[in-house]
Amino acid sequence: MDGQREQAGPYVCAHIDDIPNVPYERAPDTQWKPLRRFFGIGSFGTNLFRVTRAGDVLTEDHTEDPDSGTRHEELYLVVSGSALFTVNGEAFEASAGTFVYVPDPTSVRGAIGREAGTTLLAIGGEPGAVFRPSDWDTGSLEC
Repeated sequence: MDGQREQAGPYVCAHIDDIPNVPYERAPDTQWKPLRRFFGIGSFGTNLFRVTRAGDVLTEDHTEDPDSGTRHEELYLVVSGSALFTVNGEAFEASAGTFVYVPDPTSVRGAIGREAGTTLLAIGGEPGAVFRPSDWDTGSLEC
């Protein structure tokens, strides 16, 4: 598909490897795939992160509190590989198939890939709020 969405009637389909990577300033060696932008999702935020080497940052330590510009609860899924998560200073391992839910936007959370190819899906949104894609847009993404 060469980085293109395949629209087949009432749904859109794309393989992980067909979704373009966008430079991720906080972890330049990490593949960041902003799924919300790629698919044009308007009701929640979602991203995919993949590391090429063990020990690389999947998602940097961050909060989703109002000072960050969001107030999201987040759900993560380790799609492949394994990750070392840290939430509010508590570190724990999460293997493929593990969900990690962080409901408090002020919790500091981050993850490191434990093996090359570790892939992490992140989904987030503000409870009870209407999602406005323009709130997050940092520029257009050519597909």
